[in-house]
Amino acid sequence: MDITSRTVFIAGATSGIGLELARRFRAAGSTVVAGGRRTDLLARIAGEGFATVEIDVADAGSVTRARDEVLRTHPGVDTVITMAGTGAPEDLHDPSHFDTARTTIEVNVLGTIRVIDAFTPHLLALGSGTIVTVSSGIGFLPFPLMPTYGASKAAVHAYTEALREQLAGTGVEVAELVPPAVATTMGSGNPHALALDAYGAEVMDLLAQDPTPHEVLVQRVLMHRWAERDGTYAELVAQRSQALSTLPGRSPRVDTPA
Repeated sequence: MDITSRTVFIAGATSGIGLELARRFRAAGSTVVAGGRRTDLLARIAGEGFATVEIDVADAGSVTRARDEVLRTHPGVDTVITMAGTGAPEDLHDPSHFDTARTTIEVNVLGTIRVIDAFTPHLLALGSGTIVTVSSGIGFLPFPLMPTYGASKAAVHAYTEALREQLAGTGVEVAELVPPAVATTMGSGNPHALALDAYGAEVMDLLAQDPTPHEVLVQRVLMHRWAERDGTYAELVAQRSQALSTLPGRSPRVDTPA
C-alpha cells in the first residue's frame, strides 16, 4: 500500500491504536478522516487539524450518517479501517456477564460489519482501495479472562478471510490488523504490553509493503498467531489462565499432572 497518498477513514480514531495510525498516515502524506463516538475527543482531534465525523458503530443510523458525511466531504476515500472495539473481563460463573458479552459482539463484530457494508459499494464503484479490519492476537490464542472479546476477534478474522475472497478481482484489497497487547487504555494493566509508538511504527512499515500483507503481524504477535503450529498453544493458554485469579472469589489455579 502506498501510505503517502491515501484518503483514509478510521472508525475508532479518538484514542489508542486508531489515533496513533491516524497521526502516522497523516505524517506520511495521506489525508485522514477520524471517526469516533465521543464528541469531546473528536473536538480535541479536530484541534490537531484532522477532519472528524461522529460515528457509533453499534448504531446503524449513525454509521449511515457518518458514511454520507465522509463521502460528501472526502469523495475520494480509498481506505477504510474498522478500528472501533471494546472488551472487558467476564466471570462465566456469573450469568450477569451477558451484558458485557452482548456489547462486545455488538461493537466488535456487528460494528465491523456495519462499517464495511457502508463503504463497500463506494469502494467497488471506485474500483480500488483497501479495507483494514482489526482482530487481535487473542483471537488466535485465547485470554480466558476476556472470553467474548477473544471470540469476537476470532469472528472478525473469519469474516475478513471471507470478505477478501468475495472481493477478489474487484480491485479492493482486504488486510487484517492483528495487534498483540498494546499500551492503550485497554492494555494499560499489562506489564508486557507493547509501547504504542513502537507498535504504530512497525504497523506502518508493514502496511507500506507491496503487496499489502493479508495479515499485519508485528513481531510481538507472532507467538499468538502461530501457537498451534508451533506446539505452544496449550502451555500458553495455561499461563494466560492464571489471570482468572483476579476475578472475585478466585484463587490461582493449580494444574495437577495427568
